Amino acid sequence: MRSSGDIGVGTDHLGSVDPLIAVQLAKLFQRNGYVRRQNPGRVAGEGWTRYKKGDEVRLVVGSEVDLQRLRGLLSQAGFRPGKAYVQGSGWRQPLYGRKQVAAFLQMVDAVTLASNPGVNPTTPCEVDSGGERA
Repeated sequence: MRSSGDIGVGTDHLGSVDPLIAVQLAKLFQRNGYVRRQNPGRVAGEGWTRYKKGDEVRLVVGSEVDLQRLRGLLSQAGFRPGKAYVQGSGWRQPLYGRKQVAAFLQMVDAVTLASNPGVNPTTPCEVDSGGERA
C-alpha cells in the first residue's frame, strides 16, 4: 500500500513499467499530448493562495472507451490519473504533480530513444500556465 506522500513513480519505477504499456502511452502522448508547466513568476508574484496551477500532462482521446483504456494503462504503469473531462470533441486525461509529470516525460523520452537511437527526444507541445503555446 502506498503512503499518502508516495505517488508511485520515480526514476527507479521506470524499469518496472511493462515496455508494451510504456510504448502505448508514449505513442498516445506523442500523437495528442501536451504539458502545462507551472509559471514560477506568477507563483512568486501572486502567491500560492491565488495561483494554484501546477505541472500537468494532458493526454487527449476521442471516446469514453479510449479513455477507460488510457486510464487502465496509466494505472498499470503506476501513475495516478486525475479526473478526466470533456473538451471539444474529445476527452482530456490529466496527470498532475511535478513528480508524476517528470516520471511520465522520462518514460516517454526513454521509449523515444529506444525506438529511435541517436534522436533527441522532445515533447510535442508545452503550454505555459496562461494557456499559450510555448
